[in-house]
Amino acid sequence: MTVEVRDTGDERDEQQTGQGTSETGDTGRHADEQAAAERRDAGKDAAPDTGDGKQSDLAAADAAEDADGGGDAAGEQDEHDEPDAVEDDESEFGRRTPAWARALVYGAAALALLLVGATVGLVIGRSQSTPVAEEDKPNAVDIGFCQDMSVHHRQAVEMGDIARLRGHSREVRVLGYDISSTQNGQIGRMQGWLTLWDAPAQAPGELMTWMKGGHGGHGTGQHAQSDDVPMPGMATEQEMRKLRRLSGREFDVFFLQLMLRHHQGGTAMAEYAVEHARIPAVRALAQSMLDSQGSEMKVMRAMLEQLGAEPLPF
Repeated sequence: MTVEVRDTGDERDEQQTGQGTSETGDTGRHADEQAAAERRDAGKDAAPDTGDGKQSDLAAADAAEDADGGGDAAGEQDEHDEPDAVEDDESEFGRRTPAWARALVYGAAALALLLVGATVGLVIGRSQSTPVAEEDKPNAVDIGFCQDMSVHHRQAVEMGDIARLRGHSREVRVLGYDISSTQNGQIGRMQGWLTLWDAPAQAPGELMTWMKGGHGGHGTGQHAQSDDVPMPGMATEQEMRKLRRLSGREFDVFFLQLMLRHHQGGTAMAEYAVEHARIPAVRALAQSMLDSQGSEMKVMRAMLEQLGAEPLPF
């Protein structure tokens, strides 16, 4: 009897288990059907009724197409983003780097063309310019005065430089500096004119032939008997060596004597240029020499008198 009771209990357990399983299966099917119904209702609300009862299918298809289309659009946008970025980089590069590079190249080319054009223009203008009127051309006096007075001035510049460095008194040093700087500037003007006139910087032959009477017509006394100087008033080489050796009061006296005589020797050339030069600027320069050197000669005579010395004969 005990065995039969267990068997009966097992069968009841198995029956109860089968019933539970079937009930669970029925409950699951009812839940699935209810969920499907809810999805269909949601599809009906989201999609319009097309009349064929397939709103949910159309909604699902539209959603799938939208998803695919969005993916395609995003893909296309991604594909186009890179070329745009490249184009932007290229455009940015074109605006940044080539801008100053082109400006530099074009500026250099323009400057080169300007210089070449100016050079060509000067050459052409010089070769094809309107002929200068006869009254505007320099004559022999203009050219000769600039050539010979440049030679005469160079020795005065040398003596002035020596006095500026070796002068005993401050007055002599200042006078030497003034004479050197003034006559050096005048040499530059005269040599510049000679260049414009296509004339040589120095006369190729005998000096002072542009003056009537030449060298021998000017100067008396000590200078008249000295044949080893190129022009009146100039110091000999022996006198220049002596000037470089002296110092103190003796230097001041000898410098003033040589420079005073030097100014006296150049006076005749300046006076002749004032009267006979054709170019107004040359006449004006010659007159300024007479004025400035005339004042300096008065100063040097007074300084020699203070030192108890006499001028050299001229």
